[in-house]
Amino acid sequence: MKYSNLLVPLLLVCAAASQFAQGAPGQDAPLNERAARPTTEAVERGVVYQINLRAFTPEGTLNAAQEKLASLAELGATIVYLCPIALSDDDMRQEFWSPRQKRSGMNNPRNPYRTKDYYAVDPEYGTDADLQAFVDAAHALEMKVLLDMVYLHCGPGAVFIEKRPHFVKRGASGEIVNEAWSFPGLNFESGELREYLWTNMAYWVCRFGVDGYRLDVGDGIPLDFWVEARRRLDAIRPGIVLLSEGVRAEDQLDAMDLDFGVPFYGAFRSVLTDKKPASEFAKTCQAVAAARPQGARFVRYSDNHDIANDDYETRREIVWGDAANRAVFVANFTLDGTPMLYNGQEIADASRHSIFGNLPIDWSRAESDAARERFAFLQNLIALRRAQPALTAGPASWLEPTAPEKTIAYLRGGADETIYCVVNLSAEPTEERYALPEEYCATEVLLTEGLVDVDDESIRAELPPFGYAVVKLIK
Repeated sequence: MKYSNLLVPLLLVCAAASQFAQGAPGQDAPLNERAARPTTEAVERGVVYQINLRAFTPEGTLNAAQEKLASLAELGATIVYLCPIALSDDDMRQEFWSPRQKRSGMNNPRNPYRTKDYYAVDPEYGTDADLQAFVDAAHALEMKVLLDMVYLHCGPGAVFIEKRPHFVKRGASGEIVNEAWSFPGLNFESGELREYLWTNMAYWVCRFGVDGYRLDVGDGIPLDFWVEARRRLDAIRPGIVLLSEGVRAEDQLDAMDLDFGVPFYGAFRSVLTDKKPASEFAKTCQAVAAARPQGARFVRYSDNHDIANDDYETRREIVWGDAANRAVFVANFTLDGTPMLYNGQEIADASRHSIFGNLPIDWSRAESDAARERFAFLQNLIALRRAQPALTAGPASWLEPTAPEKTIAYLRGGADETIYCVVNLSAEPTEERYALPEEYCATEVLLTEGLVDVDDESIRAELPPFGYAVVKLIK
């Protein structure tokens, strides 16, 4: 369906929305004293699973991915996020290809992050009916579906460039100005371009029933665009999820539900790959929280389509190993935020992936003992997070561990129940002690890789390399 046919009915829906409230109390207060906008329980207690269709199945289609949704539901995933499925540009001129697109060796112009038509499902992945069937199947399994939208730039063959040349940035002589990655930049100075994209966000929600968006390079786009997008989407259906790939500190005041946890993955990498002390991870988490609105939320991950694409010779499964990956999973699922898994992590897949061509997960290993153990481990970890409200209640309270060069330690929850978490991020064994506050009269070991000894005064955890302990404290 074309943009011109959609604009009038969808804008009428959006016009019925209540006006965006200006001048919220405390708007002049420091950012870290203001509150992030409220979100839904689905976000706060959810588990995201990212699907890169080209790598998820040998077929690389929505229909093939739909067949695996039941397994994701069994795992415990509640939100499925798809890499872009809008029609990608097939322009073969390599001056409009990104450096990593050339470097991939795939010789494929069809970069899913270089859009040709924002209103069409790419036939590589299927049809409109296939997308509808995928969304319906996910909803039947009580999973939400997010689409990845790329609004910073488009492809050089984008369907609107000829008739609406002002939709892309232009230089003094009228030439197209490219953003990073050699793609034409969209012109957010154009009110008509903004309407086109707001209507596009409404289209996928109204036409297919999708539940929200992951927004590529979200902080490369003016924040007021996203604030208005939020207002319009809430008028159509409250609870639409907006996940920004970005680090802009203000975007959760009035627009986003979540940001990508880019700093946290970087901190894990500095500890596990660059051999920095574990305290560097804790410092990063504390610094990010201090610079954000209170209650700001992030997806926490150890792999995604970019990492798998760019580090395919050093996949986390290979470089870090199973034990370290498990330790990172424990941290990501017990810290505040929404944990995210990527394509095949539930079977410890270490195949080469690419966003530029079909290099699928090695599903043949799914029946191996290692894959079964990983699936069960993640399934149990997700169930633990779901069963313990303290793990999704408020921010982490960081503790000074006994061995800060090796371990991170923090508390979750509060009031009647608190959970003590300690994770060894080193390849050496260590011992951790935590002095129990007097108000706690009972404990329960929820999860451990190591030995946990509890007496009336303290918790002592003997942790092997990459060991962990999760202990409930009860008043």
